[in-house]
Amino acid sequence: MANGEGGLLTYRGAVYPVHCDHMGHMNVASYVAKFDEASWSLFCALGLTPSYLRGERFGMAGVQQNITYRQELFPGDVLEVRSRVLEIGDKRIRFEHVMTNVERGEIAASCELTAVHLDKVAHKAIPFPAAVREKAQALLASAG
Repeated sequence: MANGEGGLLTYRGAVYPVHCDHMGHMNVASYVAKFDEASWSLFCALGLTPSYLRGERFGMAGVQQNITYRQELFPGDVLEVRSRVLEIGDKRIRFEHVMTNVERGEIAASCELTAVHLDKVAHKAIPFPAAVREKAQALLASAG
C-alpha cells in the first residue's frame, strides 16, 4: 500500500481548525484520533463489532503503535484512511493504516499497530473467534 491505494476504506473526513496546532497544521493528537477511528472500523469489518466489544467479556487493546508523518494536513483538507491486515495470530493482530490527502493523492501519514484480543474478566489475551481469524486471513490474502 506504498502509494496509498488498496486496502479497506476505514475512515474519510476533513481537517477542522480544532484539529490543528499553533503552527496551523493538523496536530499529533488528531492523527492518532483519526487512526483510532480507522482501527474501530477495521475491527468491525473483521467481526469485532461495537456490540461485541461493549459486552462484559471481550475487548481489544493496542500494545504498539508506530506513526510515520510524511505530509502536513491543513484545515479544509479532505483525507481518507485505508487499512490492511499485515499479520493475524491466535491472539494478536498487526495492521497498517495509510492516510491520504484526497485532493492531492499524497500519503500524509501511515500507522502500523499491534493489538490483542482480551478477556476483560480474566485481564489477559485470549484467542480470536475463528470467524474473526478467517475474515482477517481473507483480508491478508487479498492484500497480496
